[in-house]
Amino acid sequence: MVWRCAGMRWSGGVPGLRWEGGRVSTLAYGQRLAFRAVGGRLCPGARGNPCPLDATVSARATGGQCAECARLDRAHSVAADTIADDPRTYRVYLAWFGPGMTKVGITGEERGDARLLEQGAVAFGWLGRGPLMAARRTEELLRHALKVPDRIPYARKRAVRHALPGPEARRREIEELYERATALAGWAETLERLEFRAYDHAEAFGLDGLPALSGTVTELVDDGVVAGRLLAAAGPDLHLLDSDGRCLALDTRVVRGWALVAADPGHPLTVPVAKAVNDVQGSLFPE
Repeated sequence: MVWRCAGMRWSGGVPGLRWEGGRVSTLAYGQRLAFRAVGGRLCPGARGNPCPLDATVSARATGGQCAECARLDRAHSVAADTIADDPRTYRVYLAWFGPGMTKVGITGEERGDARLLEQGAVAFGWLGRGPLMAARRTEELLRHALKVPDRIPYARKRAVRHALPGPEARRREIEELYERATALAGWAETLERLEFRAYDHAEAFGLDGLPALSGTVTELVDDGVVAGRLLAAAGPDLHLLDSDGRCLALDTRVVRGWALVAADPGHPLTVPVAKAVNDVQGSLFPE
């Protein structure tokens, strides 16, 4: 049976693969994943609607959409500052991905920590809550006054994920930045400041004891096989132990839009893999 992947989803702190049509396959650490890509990669559409062009997209593109669908999604994105009159309550957060790698961002309060899981934040803390524009102004204040970025490349997050300091060190780094942030003048008056508390996703991601990263799957190809035991998941990444004993990262953003069929779980990987750079700074589920 052929399934067309619609990407990764985190729900209730548990990862899953989404399929065209809305079905989700929940993932569990320790299980084997084995699938073969079929045909070409198609644009999955935008905002729950299929691509009107049935457009083919680049195998390496992490966006995975044609220009028209990407434009439609962007037009309705809070991150793009296109919805100034959104009446919902938003939260400002500090997200920690590794030593010296903390970003500031905002998310809808009703989403809880889903946005942090989607980004692969190993730890995080809330700063405040309030209207969208107040949250946005506070985010900008931290970016400029404290030089805290609002984006960190996935490659950098991935590189440090396999050798992280313990939970106390993670908490301490977030708390120090929280104290600097709350000491700043110029916060939006309508943003309610929240008491500090650190939250940790290392257990939800399955990061304890994760072997060193050997490489990253850069793209799928027609008839290419991905197979291995699922060790961990963080953000859009699945960390697999393949038949050669390598720990490989599969960015599910490059899987989105491919039709997949079941493969032999003992089959070696036959898709392009980029060797990991050792730079700490810088059915489908048999058994």
